Amino acid sequence: MKVLVACEESQVVCKAFRAKGHEAYSCDIQECSGGRPEWHIKGDVRKLLDDRWNLIIAHPPCTYLSNAGARFLYPKGILNTNRMKLGLDGRDLFMAIYNTPVQKLCIENPIPSRIYDLPEKTQVIEPYFFGHPFKKKTYLWIKGLPNLKATELLDKPESTKVAGNWFNRGGKDRQKNRSKTFQGIADAMASQWG
Repeated sequence: MKVLVACEESQVVCKAFRAKGHEAYSCDIQECSGGRPEWHIKGDVRKLLDDRWNLIIAHPPCTYLSNAGARFLYPKGILNTNRMKLGLDGRDLFMAIYNTPVQKLCIENPIPSRIYDLPEKTQVIEPYFFGHPFKKKTYLWIKGLPNLKATELLDKPESTKVAGNWFNRGGKDRQKNRSKTFQGIADAMASQWG
């Protein structure tokens, strides 16, 4: 199967599909950090959205779409027009992916701000459904695929705010670390959708 993993520089999902024998490629506007540049297409994913793919899994940037960032839209009660424009640009990218003609599609993002009026989600997943002892509610918008089934449900997950975990470290790479897909989720996607 030919798989495009859009907006993924880490290559976690790409490599999970490659491990199952699929022809998978990551795509992002930045260089990949997953160590397999031959499986990475650097550029705007919108140029690749056509029907040559059997499956597209997308992780569009959530910085301006996320409900967590909504508080920055109206600092001191005044609309931050620049942030609103960036959010609308993010919505345009999300919708370009959502409306692609591919038969099998999954878009992954955290809880979005209602102001951007994204389509209704299909499913909600958490890392602790897939063997990682953390909470990080994630929405999936799915077309032509079954819902993702939990593979290793844990009972008492920690919060993502626990100090010292790899995806919550501070510094310049915090956002990049938090955007990486948990391996258990990537493996479930490859096993169940591949």
